[in-house]
Amino acid sequence: MTDGRGLARDPSGRDATPELRVSDRDRDQVVEILQVAAGDGRLTAVELDERLDAALSARTTGDLARLTADLPLDGMPPQAKDLVRIDQRFGDVTRSGRWLVPRRMEIRLMFCDAKLDFTDALITHNTLHIDVDLRIGGNLLLVTRPGIVVDTDDLTRSSGDIKIRPASGPGTPVVLRVQLAGQSRGGDIIARPPRRKVSERLRRGPQNTGR
Repeated sequence: MTDGRGLARDPSGRDATPELRVSDRDRDQVVEILQVAAGDGRLTAVELDERLDAALSARTTGDLARLTADLPLDGMPPQAKDLVRIDQRFGDVTRSGRWLVPRRMEIRLMFCDAKLDFTDALITHNTLHIDVDLRIGGNLLLVTRPGIVVDTDDLTRSSGDIKIRPASGPGTPVVLRVQLAGQSRGGDIIARPPRRKVSERLRRGPQNTGR
């Protein structure tokens, strides 16, 4: 119940302290928390969609607090960088483990390999733009996981191969869309799911022949 000024009233009729209004930044932070929780398997795709809609339309701090009340929060998630540049000649470059995916990357390679492994990466937004310049011997490998889609429509290739192997089937909710642009003038671009370990292949045993 509110009075004419929009303040909440308690049963005694006295004015209660109003809930604070949230900013766009507050909403964005909760969206990041929800996306991280979904990436960790704490929220289903349906729950994520419902909470994202609620977060984007939230008006007060209480509205946002209810969306994360059942999630373990050790502070807010780290903020993704707007741009990360990799300019490498010779040697190898690897991003793997629990690395924070930036919003944009510029990757320039010559006589070297770069590997971006998204298997355990921390994803706090839904799009990664990568501007590539691959010269002779410069190869880019993307190790994906279900929900990551790689788009090479804006990529210009004069030589080298482009091989994109989906990590999930149709209907899988998109967690991250990787959009590649720029040019490949002698390097290869490969996107694939992680390879199964030898122990995992052995556990599968011989295929059932139906006999």
